[in-house]
Amino acid sequence: MSYINLPLDQQREIAAIDVRALEAAVGRCERDEQIAPIYALGLSGCGEFIASEYRAFERALAAHSKAKAHAKREQTRADVLRAGSNLVHAVEQMQEHVKTEQEQAQLFVVDDQIMVPSRFSSRLTVTVCYRWRPSSDAQWAYGRTVFAHDFTPLPDYTQTLSRRKPSAAKAANDLQEKLYREWEHLKMQALCAVRDFLRGGGDGADIPESFAVRASQYGGGLNNFSCRFWVP
Repeated sequence: MSYINLPLDQQREIAAIDVRALEAAVGRCERDEQIAPIYALGLSGCGEFIASEYRAFERALAAHSKAKAHAKREQTRADVLRAGSNLVHAVEQMQEHVKTEQEQAQLFVVDDQIMVPSRFSSRLTVTVCYRWRPSSDAQWAYGRTVFAHDFTPLPDYTQTLSRRKPSAAKAANDLQEKLYREWEHLKMQALCAVRDFLRGGGDGADIPESFAVRASQYGGGLNNFSCRFWVP
């Protein structure tokens, strides 16, 4: 599963869409009140964002085709037009995203394929690997950095009010679930931090080999600034 990078097959599918052909197909769908004209464009492999707008357009068409009363059809037609426009804009937005990502990949790549640990402790760590170069014709340099986070989950006061104390096995399982969710949060924060630093023109050589994240003073969890190693 990709987190900050679009899979290459998705990039190819998105880039290959002819937006004018999509607009024409959307128009035919609106006139025919069915989704069939859009099938040939192959939107199914373009990721969840485009897929969600496609499903919204399909639902709007279905509702419009079922509507009978004039006032209702006017409302559902407006919904169809809006959903069709949203679908086209979603494709345009993702094509721009693909273009930006491909341009950035000439200068840096952050590996977002990180294995989930089999078991968690209160000390959570995420290792991010990356490569960078000053220009597209230069040699790649490689690096890795470890983000460490000492996390103590807040007590669950709903359990303390319960008459029955959870078993040791359930308590241990609940703790692992909380630690896993925090680790996932740490992973996303760490990946985004390295990407944002390199995207902003930072030198990969300046990324520290390890970084103790700054936990929020409110509850000890992570916030949007916890992994920004370049911020004093």
